[in-house]
Amino acid sequence: MLRRRDTVLGMAGVALAATRGSRAARAQGGGAWPDRPIRWIVGYPPGGASDAMARLIANAIGTRLGQPIVVENRPGGGAVLASEQVSRAAPDGHTLLHSDNGMLVYNPALYRRLPYDPDRDLTGIGFIGRWPLFFVVAPESPHRSFAELVEASKRHGLTYGTPGVASPHHLACEMVKKRTGLDATHVPYRGGPLAMNDLLGGRVDLVLIDTSTGIPFVRADRVRVLAQLGDRRSEQLPDVPTLVELGHEGAVAYGWQSLSAPAGTPAPVIRRLNEELVRAMGTPELTAHARNIGVEVVNMTPEQFNAFVQRECGFWRPLIRELGIRVDS
Repeated sequence: MLRRRDTVLGMAGVALAATRGSRAARAQGGGAWPDRPIRWIVGYPPGGASDAMARLIANAIGTRLGQPIVVENRPGGGAVLASEQVSRAAPDGHTLLHSDNGMLVYNPALYRRLPYDPDRDLTGIGFIGRWPLFFVVAPESPHRSFAELVEASKRHGLTYGTPGVASPHHLACEMVKKRTGLDATHVPYRGGPLAMNDLLGGRVDLVLIDTSTGIPFVRADRVRVLAQLGDRRSEQLPDVPTLVELGHEGAVAYGWQSLSAPAGTPAPVIRRLNEELVRAMGTPELTAHARNIGVEVVNMTPEQFNAFVQRECGFWRPLIRELGIRVDS
């Protein structure tokens, strides 16, 4: 009887050890990962640029991983809700964040208190792409160049529209004002299309817009483009000079999107996700989508992406604090 009991207990111990070993293997990114559907959290409503990009990439990656990737929209508070949710998730590779400038760079300088610390609680998987930004005026505007715009603003202040307070567009324009002498008052909107509509309606003097929203207006000759903020000219706007070309050193800014995970996610899982992200962005469907909306695809390793974010933080956070821009009291 004792021998039988010892045998049963021994078998139970072996089973328990095997279970723990299996869990440990999964936690270290072993062959069992992913063993269930992956959640891809987007901090914005369905239908927007982030949501559309996330769904295309998730579909491509999920097919290769053998598990569905479920895109969940968690809009609210400058994507703080989504960022917090992922930062508190188990670091096992089954919860991902569709991240961007705001979540990883701007928010610590914009909010007095955050329920998450992007520097401590999140880690990068890879870069998705960057959205060039450019200044547009209505076709009937008297301003034919960026230099004319700056000079006119010094005589009588202008108004500029963006998709929202603390958006990359807003912060980029405030940076441009410091570097060029442009005098313009911010008029925030709930999205780029509303800003563009008011530009055409004569209610703002200019708009700083991204390629995803602005290129259709350019193609239809409904706006005049004065300058772009890239470090080089966008393929969508080859005849439009950059501000650097116009003599404004350092006047460079983009909107960008990326993929992040909870800190502590095993390195093998991060590497596999990075490989699949790069592969997905090179597929014909994603290549065509990116080209159509003017997105510049940039591949980075996780290490390169984390270093890129650090550089962005070193530039934008001090500037935001210097400008005194906040989104809470």
